[in-house]
Amino acid sequence: MDGQGVAFLTLVVPVLIVFYMGFLLFIRPVKPVLLASLLAGVITGLVNLLVDLLAYYAHWWHYTPSELILHVPLPYYISPVLIFGSMAYLLIWRFWYGRARWASYLLLAGVPIFCIIRDIIGHSNPGSDVTLENAAIAPFVITSMWLVAFFGGFLLFWRLSSSYRPVLGYQGDVQDGKQI
Repeated sequence: MDGQGVAFLTLVVPVLIVFYMGFLLFIRPVKPVLLASLLAGVITGLVNLLVDLLAYYAHWWHYTPSELILHVPLPYYISPVLIFGSMAYLLIWRFWYGRARWASYLLLAGVPIFCIIRDIIGHSNPGSDVTLENAAIAPFVITSMWLVAFFGGFLLFWRLSSSYRPVLGYQGDVQDGKQI
């Protein structure tokens, strides 16, 4: 690995893990919900990885760092798995059953929109670690990828976890129509 990959693994990945663990303390998911969110996050990351591989072979875009495995930088997929997958799904689940249901709707719309805009703008940046080979089709592929990845993972997560309710107890939570 050269400097960019080592820097990502040593500087970014630990921060992502600490950030994720901090949110787990707030959300307090039961074990089946946590496992469902991680599985759904893996689905989100796998779809992202598979589309990046397809993009490489279809000549839509490719990654430029030298430490690629199968033409993709594998450590980069930690953030789709943990942050834009598992943590987003856990937050949606946590807010769904309280007064803050609007936050669940905001996350359901906002996370894929943020990822789409971030990738389209980031890939278009000349300093990016991605080189666009077909700038006309790439935005459509990126949009489709994030919609399928995020909502595919979410549907799996919701199917596995909707029978569980979060542990409510801080001010503003409602259970059975009564404020706790």
